Amino acid sequence: MPQHSMGDKPLVSVPQLVFPSPPSATDSECGHSPPSRRASLGSPPGHGTPCPAAHSPPDSCSQPLCPPLAEKHGCQAPPEMRYVAAGPQSVACGWWAFTPKCLQAFNTPRGFLLFLCAAAFLQGMTVNGLVSTVITSLERRYDLPSYQSGLIASSYDAAACLCLTFVSYFGGNGHKPRWLGWGVLVMGAGSLLFALPHFTAGAYEAEAAEGVGTCRANRSVACRDSASGLAGYRLVFMLGQFLHGVGATPLYTLGVTYLDENVKSSYSPVYIATFYTAAILGPAAGYLIGGALLNVYTEIGRRTELTTESPLWVGAWWVGFLGAGAAAFLIAIPILGYPRQLPGSQRYVVMRVSETHQLKDSGHKAASNPDFGKTIRDLPLSIWLLLKNPTFILLCLAGATEATLIAGMSTFGPKFLESQFSLSASEAATLFGYLVVPAGGGGTFLGGFLVNKFKLRGAGIIKLCLLCTLTSLLAVFVFFIHCPNVPMAGVTASYSGSVLPEGHLELTAACNAPCACRPERYSPVCGSNSLTYYSPCHAGCGGEAAPGAGGHKVYRDCSCVPQNFSSGFGHATAGKCTSTCQRKPLLLVFIFVVITFTFLSSIPALTATLRCVCDRQRSFALGIQWIVVRTLGAIPGPIAFGWVIDKACLLWQDQCGQRGSCFVYQNSAMSRYMLITGLVYKVLGFLFFATACVLYKPPSESPNSLAASLPSQSSASDNPMDLRDTPSALQLRSDV
Repeated sequence: MPQHSMGDKPLVSVPQLVFPSPPSATDSECGHSPPSRRASLGSPPGHGTPCPAAHSPPDSCSQPLCPPLAEKHGCQAPPEMRYVAAGPQSVACGWWAFTPKCLQAFNTPRGFLLFLCAAAFLQGMTVNGLVSTVITSLERRYDLPSYQSGLIASSYDAAACLCLTFVSYFGGNGHKPRWLGWGVLVMGAGSLLFALPHFTAGAYEAEAAEGVGTCRANRSVACRDSASGLAGYRLVFMLGQFLHGVGATPLYTLGVTYLDENVKSSYSPVYIATFYTAAILGPAAGYLIGGALLNVYTEIGRRTELTTESPLWVGAWWVGFLGAGAAAFLIAIPILGYPRQLPGSQRYVVMRVSETHQLKDSGHKAASNPDFGKTIRDLPLSIWLLLKNPTFILLCLAGATEATLIAGMSTFGPKFLESQFSLSASEAATLFGYLVVPAGGGGTFLGGFLVNKFKLRGAGIIKLCLLCTLTSLLAVFVFFIHCPNVPMAGVTASYSGSVLPEGHLELTAACNAPCACRPERYSPVCGSNSLTYYSPCHAGCGGEAAPGAGGHKVYRDCSCVPQNFSSGFGHATAGKCTSTCQRKPLLLVFIFVVITFTFLSSIPALTATLRCVCDRQRSFALGIQWIVVRTLGAIPGPIAFGWVIDKACLLWQDQCGQRGSCFVYQNSAMSRYMLITGLVYKVLGFLFFATACVLYKPPSESPNSLAASLPSQSSASDNPMDLRDTPSALQLRSDV
C-alpha cells in the first residue's frame, strides 16, 4: 500500500497487516525483534532495537506497533501479525505521465464517488429505465411477444453471470479504476448498438389514412412476410444488452469494494448507500426521459396522423440510447485516471474491525496471506471458503429472491400500470418513474443511513433486512386489489353491453357483419355509450372522421353504438375509453410501500455480505453473490413475469394467422398472478434472512485478538495522527 509522496521525497512502502501463524515466545521480547520483521520494516539488522515511546517522533518510514503500556507489560505486539512491505505505486490522479495538479482536488473518496455515481446513474437509466420504458414500443415496432422482450431484458444479467467470476477475481487484485473505466466504455458501445435497428430496419410504415378501417372503406392491409424479418432484430437488442451487462459487471463489485477500501468503516455504508441511491435514481430518470421521448414520433421530422393514444404509435425510443452511449464515453475518461489506491487510504487498514463469520478450520488464514488470490490456482480455495460460509450463502439466496421481483417489476411495471389504469405507454412510464424516484432512491439511502445511525453490526444488520422483508411481504397483498377492465365490445362485453365469458371473443356482430371487418387493423375507438370497440369498422362507423374536442378524431353514424336520446346511430372517438377506477390511489400507495421496503433492505444486505467474509475475499464474494443473484433471480425474473403476463392476455394481435403482441390484458388475472409471484418470493426471502440471522456467528471478543486492539468503527477518526493518542490502538505513523 503506497504512501503519497510530498515534494521530492520518493515513495516509501508502508506496513500491511497479514495474519500468519502465532509468533514464537522470542517474538514478544521488545529488545529482540525477529529478523524477518525487521527486514519487512526496512530497518537494518542489529541487536537490541529499542522500543520507542508512545509519542516519539516518527522515523522516515514507520513506527513499530507498541502499546502505550509497554512500561508495565513489555513491548508485546498483538499476536498473529507481521508486516509486509508494499511496492511503490503512484497515487496521483491522471493518465500515464499527465497528472496536473488541478486534477488532484478530485483525488479523494468524494471525488471518486462523484464519477462512480454518474456511472451508476447512467447504467440504471439505460438498462433499468430506458429499456423497460421502450419494451412496449419495441414489441409494437418489431412484432415481439412479451416473453421475447423478457429475453432481451435478461440478456443483460446473462452477460454479467459469464463475466462476474473473471472480473471480480482478477479485478479484485488488479487496478480497479481501470477495470471500471473500460467497463463503462463497453457499456456505452452496447447503448449505441441497441439503437442500431432504428437505422437499419427502414422507416416505420403505419399511417392511418382517411377512411381506412371504417365500414364503407374497409381496406385491410395485405399480408406480408415482413413481420418475421423485424422480429429477428431481437438478436441485435440482446447483443446490445449483453454488452451492457459486460460493461456494468465491475461497477457493483469492484466499485463497491474500492469505496469500502478507501473510506473509514463507519462511513462505508453511507458512501455505498449514496452510490446505490444514484443507481436507483437512474431508472427513475430513464422512465421520465423515456416517457417524454415516446411522445415524439419515431420517425423524427416526418408528419403522421397517428396520435399517442393510437395502438400503432411508436415513439422515438432510440434517442435515449444514443445519448447514453455518448455520456458513457465522457464518464469513463475521468474514472480511468484514478490510481490503484487513493492517497491516505492506508490508515484504514488498522481501523477496520473484522466481523468475519467464524469457521472452525484454518482456511481463512490462507486467505489472509497477501499473495492469496493473485493466481488462478487460488480460485478453487476461494470458492470453497465462500461455500462453507452459511451466512454468505443465505444472503445470496435472499438477494436472488429480491432481484427476481425487482427485475420483473422494473421491466413490466409500466405495462401493469398501462393495463390497470388504461393509460398510454408514455403516461404509464412517467407514472412509474414518479413512483420509483422517492420510493427506490429514498429507500436505498435510508437503508445505509439506518446502518450508520444505529451502528449496526452483523446480526443487527440481518435483523433489519428481516424487518424490511416482512413489511414489504404484508404490502404485497395490495395485489388483491385491481381495476376492472374498461368494457370492450366482443372481448370483455357483448355488443349489447352484457359481460362475456372469459376467453370468449365475438368481434363480429349483426351490426357490423355487412362491413366484413378484418382483424389486422386494430384501432380502438370509444363509443358514446362508454364501450370500447376494436376499430371504427367494428363499431359500424360509416362516416368519415372529423376533428373533435382535444384534437381527437370523431366518427359519426356508427351502427353498433346506440343513441340514447334520439333516433339514429351514435358516434365514437378515436382511442380507448378512460378508466374510472376508484382504487387507483390505494393501489399506487401500496405499490410505493412495496418498492420502498424492498430497496430499503438492499444496502444493509450488501453491508452484511461485506462483513461476513474475509477482507481479501470481498470483491470475489460480491462477484459470486451477483452470479447467484442474477442466475436465480434477475435472469429468470423478466422471463417469468413476461410469461405470466402473457397468460393474462385476452386479445392477441393477428398477423395473417400468426400471433403477435398482446392488445388487451385481463386486469384481474394479471393482479392475481402478480400476487402469487410476489408472495412466493417474499416468503422465500424472509426465510433466508431469518435462517442467516440464526446461523450467523459473531467474531470472538478475545482481549488478545486483533479486533480488541483496534479502535472501534464509530470512534475511528479521519485524522491518521489520532491513532497515536488512542490508548488501546495500534500505533502506525509514516511520512504523509
